[in-house]
Amino acid sequence: MDCAEAFLLDQIPLSLRSHVPATLKAAYDAAALLIKEEPILNVTSAQDNRGRIVQWAVDRGFERLCQSGQWPFDFRWRSFERPTGHYLEILPSHSVMTISQVSDPAKQPRDVAFRANKRVNGQAWLRGLPKPEGEEPTGGAPHVLLVHGYQGLNFAHFGLPKEDQQRGYHYRSPNLMLMPHVVTSPEPPPEDTDIEAVITLKEEIDKWRRDNGDE
Repeated sequence: MDCAEAFLLDQIPLSLRSHVPATLKAAYDAAALLIKEEPILNVTSAQDNRGRIVQWAVDRGFERLCQSGQWPFDFRWRSFERPTGHYLEILPSHSVMTISQVSDPAKQPRDVAFRANKRVNGQAWLRGLPKPEGEEPTGGAPHVLLVHGYQGLNFAHFGLPKEDQQRGYHYRSPNLMLMPHVVTSPEPPPEDTDIEAVITLKEEIDKWRRDNGDE
C-alpha cells in the first residue's frame, strides 16, 4: 500500500465506502423512474441530456448521506468559475471530494476550471509521489474524485487525480459497485511508513490551514 492509497483509506475508510453502491443505485433508479413517468423527459433532446438528471439524483443522494450522519462529513455547494450553476463538495477531514460521471473509469472527467484548480492545489501535499523540487502547497486540500458510470451503473471508483488530466490517477480504488453492502472484515492495514506519511501529511495540511486562515 503506497502513500496515496493509505491517505485515501484514511479519508474514506471501507465502512463509509460501503454506502456508495446503494446510494448510487437508488439515485440511478430514481432518475430512471422520473424519466419514465414524465413525457417531457422522453423527447429526443431530453434523452440526450439524461446524464444531467442522473447527476442531480446522485448529488441529492450524497447530500442526504451527509445530512443523515451516515457519512460524518460536512458538505457545501460551490459555484462554477462561470456563474452557470453549482457543484457539490463533500469535506472529509483533510480533503475535498467531488462527484463526476465518466465513460471510462481509468480516465479523469473532462477538464474544466474547478477540477484543474483542485488538481494543482492537491499535488504538493502528496508525499511519496513525484513532484517538482521545492514545490510548496498553493492552497486547498487534496482533491478526491468519486467517478461513476455514465450510461449504466457498472462502476464507481474513488481516486486521487494526477495534475496532468490526461495521466489519470495517483491511486484509484477497486470498483466500489462490487463491494459488499456491509464490510465485515478490514483489508490489510497500511505499512507503518505509510501511516507515518499520512499523519505527517495531515499535520502539514492543518498547519497550512492555521497559517492561511483556511476553513
